Amino acid sequence: MYEELKHTWDELTAPGQLFEIETLQVRGSPMRAYKHAPASLRDIWMGTAAFQDREYLIFQQERHTYARSHQFTASIAHWLAEQGVQPGDRVAIAMRNYPEWMLAYWAVVSMGAVVVGMNAWWVSQEMSYALKDSTPKVLIADRERVAQFLEIADEFPDIVVAGVRLGDAVPDRVVDWAEVINSKPEMPEVTIDPDDDACIFYTSGTTGTPKGAQLTHRGCVSNLMNIGFTQALTRESLAKAGLKSKGSMAADEVNVALVATPLFHVTGNNCVAQGIAATGGKLIHMYKWDAGEALRIVEEEKVTTFSAVPMMSREMMLHPDFATRDTSSLKSMGGGGAAVQPDLTKKLHDTMENAAPNAGYGMTETCGIISALSGIYLVDRPTSVGRALPTFEAKCVDGQGNTVPTGEPGELWVRGACVIKGYLNRPEATAETITDGWLHTGDIAYMDEDAFIHLVDRAKEMVLRGGENVYCAEVESAIFADDAVAECVVFGVEDERLGEEVAAAIYPKTGASVDVDQLRMSLRDKMASYKIPRYIWVVDAPLPRNANGKFVKREVRDALSLADAV
Repeated sequence: MYEELKHTWDELTAPGQLFEIETLQVRGSPMRAYKHAPASLRDIWMGTAAFQDREYLIFQQERHTYARSHQFTASIAHWLAEQGVQPGDRVAIAMRNYPEWMLAYWAVVSMGAVVVGMNAWWVSQEMSYALKDSTPKVLIADRERVAQFLEIADEFPDIVVAGVRLGDAVPDRVVDWAEVINSKPEMPEVTIDPDDDACIFYTSGTTGTPKGAQLTHRGCVSNLMNIGFTQALTRESLAKAGLKSKGSMAADEVNVALVATPLFHVTGNNCVAQGIAATGGKLIHMYKWDAGEALRIVEEEKVTTFSAVPMMSREMMLHPDFATRDTSSLKSMGGGGAAVQPDLTKKLHDTMENAAPNAGYGMTETCGIISALSGIYLVDRPTSVGRALPTFEAKCVDGQGNTVPTGEPGELWVRGACVIKGYLNRPEATAETITDGWLHTGDIAYMDEDAFIHLVDRAKEMVLRGGENVYCAEVESAIFADDAVAECVVFGVEDERLGEEVAAAIYPKTGASVDVDQLRMSLRDKMASYKIPRYIWVVDAPLPRNANGKFVKREVRDALSLADAV
């Protein structure tokens, strides 16, 4: 079946085909791109008007058709233009996964402005940092995030604030959403270059404060086409091999997706929400994650696609209601944002009636997926995430940037249309991360004889907790603010549910003691709750260091037992 996979890949990307590849010079480097890709996300959204009678956004009892959604996005864009928003200006969105998130998103990118995706977990201090960094003209936020903004409003006298789902009281300085969507439904006419910014998503990365990754229209559209390519590749290669696999959909079947991950991340926004819209599918939002509620929605709405962090799929299958809920409509189940463990792949394959397991590997800096694998291919190679998709060149390199032999681990570098333009206001960080167009993923991997990528470890000093990046140095800096702390390292430990949990080892100052409960309490005012260490050890000896004086985190972690943590 792998020979058929190779032949199908070549056929799909051949001259004259939808997924034909060309090489362009962009920002001084060669870039693989789809020759027939739409120019912008505006083109993607405008194309969905063809589905006007279909349902698009579902939230609890609310149901929006594509026609209604287009009317709202045109009104939002017109209102934004009245506030002085022009192409290239930024509009921040800070809210739960309400329908308004996607409506605002499509309005902003379709008028040539730039979405700033604000992490809804952030506290006011973190929101302040991102607003100062991105300088949006308008902030669109729900009631909880409006309240957070009002705590820091004096720092941003020029930002216009529109409030979503505010309840009965509309605070001073806030425009109610009803005024926004009752504006004239007239989408501004603009021309958007493929390499214009479409969105800024903040990622902790490996150094410094959170960095605003600049996702371009070309990158986001290419990600959508990569997703379409993976689906066509699997379907047609299996047909050539005469094999049947779970996950096939009828030609006239509408894709229905349950959005379980935040829309301020590429998994939920670029890989699920955008893909569903581009194909005229239905998008169902949840107020918050609940496995039992997710199973109810799958049954009642006949959900066909569930793509989230792997622990959510695991929780659904472990839920007491799983045996009594009808999940036969599901054709695809799995996701990304964290490694899909081989045992989960087998459980999905063995347990789900019609759903094929799938795994996607990607990152914010690639506007979505780098590679993907599904169905019997994933079952056959459960430790792999597939080949790098057509818009990418990929290689594994050693510490000097030299390509390592097949089968040997090295840092994975990728280059192509989906790689971000850079980090907002961070030229040094951009230069460290992108070399001649090659993105240093920070992931240690090897490629086998079929060019399938196998992830080994992460070079990044980062914890991936349930799909959320936690930057260790940020947590360490906050812990060091405690006067009793002499030394501290933060690292990740394996967790069955979340993939990783945050842990910290602390060595107190001589004569001082660290009150762990008080420490956690103080951290709540400085950072989102998911960043606060679940496991803390207070040790009685200095932490080990290497010859350069740096703490040796792996040695620290290996010497500690979870049973001894506080």
